[in-house]
This record gives sequence, C-alpha cells and structure tokens, in this order.
Amino acid sequence: MSPQIEACSAVSAFRVSVNTQEARIKRQQKASPTKARDGIADTHPLGVGKDRTLQAQRLLSHPPQSLHLVAPVWNGGTRGIGGLSRVVAPEGNQKKGRSLLQFLADRFYDVEALRDHLLRKQVSKVHQKNRPFNHINQRYGPYVAGAYFILKQGGAVRFQGREWIRPNQRGHFSLDFLKLQAVPVEAVDASGCAINYQGLDSLLALKELQSLWLQRCPHVDDWCLSRLHPLASSLQELSLAGCPRVSERGLACLHHLWNLRRLDISDLPAVSSPGLTRILVEEMLPSCEVLGADWAQGLKLGPEEQPRDTAGPTPA
Repeated sequence: MSPQIEACSAVSAFRVSVNTQEARIKRQQKASPTKARDGIADTHPLGVGKDRTLQAQRLLSHPPQSLHLVAPVWNGGTRGIGGLSRVVAPEGNQKKGRSLLQFLADRFYDVEALRDHLLRKQVSKVHQKNRPFNHINQRYGPYVAGAYFILKQGGAVRFQGREWIRPNQRGHFSLDFLKLQAVPVEAVDASGCAINYQGLDSLLALKELQSLWLQRCPHVDDWCLSRLHPLASSLQELSLAGCPRVSERGLACLHHLWNLRRLDISDLPAVSSPGLTRILVEEMLPSCEVLGADWAQGLKLGPEEQPRDTAGPTPA
C-alpha cells in the first residue's frame, strides 16, 4: 500500500473514532442531565475533557483538505512518491545506501584514494579483456585463437575466402570458425575495441594478415605500433583513425611496414602537425597512400602565401 493511501486511511479512521465518541457523549448527557447542571465536567471516555471534544467538532466542521505529500529533495529535485516510501519504511534501499556509504567510509579516507581504486579497477578490467586464450591456441591453432580473441573484444574477422564473422548485439557469435584451423585470417576489424599492448600477442600470430583496422581504440598507443613489425611482409592496409594516444613517435615506427599500401591517420588528437606528419610518412613509405590529413593542415603559411584581398580600393 502506498504512503498516500495509508495516510488517507488513518484520517478516515480518526474521523470515525471521533464520531463514535461524540455520539457516546450525547447519550450520556441525555441519560444524566443533572450532572451538567451541577457543574460536573463531562469527560471523554478516553480521559479527554470537553475542550478536546470541541476541537474535534471544529475539525469535523471544516471541509476535508487534500493531503500534500512532500518527497525528500536530492540534488535539487524531488524523488516523487518513491522517495517518500523511504521515509515511511527505511528498510529497503535506504539500508543498501547506508551499507554502501559505510563500505566506502571504511575503505577510503579521501577522494584521491577512491579515484585510485577506480583507476586500478579499470586497468584490471582492460588487462582481463586482453588475456591470451592459450587453451584455444593449443587445441585449434593461432588462426582460430586470434579470431576468437577479436570476436570476444567485439570486433570482426574474415578468414581467407570467407565472409566476415561478427558478434551480434549481445556479443554472441557462431563457433563454426573452429573448423577453419588451417585457413589463415586475412582481415581484422578491431575498431573501438579495448585492445592494448598485451592484446597484440594474439594478432601478431596472424602471419598472413593483410588488413587491420584499429579505429578509435582508446588503448592503442605508440608502443603498440612499435610491435607491428612481425606483420611487415603481409600487412597492406592499416587504419589508425581516431586513436587518441597515437602521436608522431608511433607513426615513425611504421617505417618497417615496407609492404603497406594504404594508411589512415585521420583525427589523431595527439599529433600536433598533421600536415607535416603526412609529408614525413609519405617520404618514409613512398609506396603507401596516406589518408586523413591535408598537407597544409597545421602548417603556418609564409607572408607570400597568405590569402590576399583581391578587391581594389574604392575610388573617391
């Protein structure tokens, strides 16, 4: 039962009780009228005098007013009737809130300690996602183990001569590729995945990998790019678009990918001069098509190259 219904029921019960007591007092006055003439005060059956009875009569004479329920305020807004239930019955979520606050108070003494704990927990979660599947590697080989690792991360893989394999919205995928132990993986789409330096161990075993997309991977940094040299003979396409931790130093480590034909370095916030970086990468990899950065982007134009106003002066 909601708190509003309980409050209305209590008011109704109070009114019925007052009406019953008022009728009983009237019957007593009719039965013994001499007591009232002798100055003996009529008493309420519950020990309440006439003044309480008069107050009850005045209360009943007024029309009933609507019951206003005020919920507790949290961050400047009301929680509604759900918040009032915590005031009436504090056994539910309020106990859970107290236990959580007590847990935090027992373990952490300041905000810095709590932040460090959350950071360590996040790092541990990323480390857990990048663990190698050694049992799958031993049973099915490196191709299946690498594909399983990418699919668990939420990415997609394509075996040679096969269609793309992607997980569904719930992260589930078919295990039919376990039969493709001797078929190499030729393309991997790990865009947006939490792959890091440790997780590259599962990719470097794919010796015939030709295309690798690492777009918007938050943990791919310059150290990760320095580990791609085992794929130098096979890798032809690489996308690093949107990786926030890739800088010019990491792009300089790509000089060993001599077979690379297409490289996407668009939207790299850690690169200070995208135009100059593109020029350097093109000189480093002359056979590679570099995408995503204009030559003039981030470069300062000289005085002779500044745009000029072609409109002549207005004659007087």
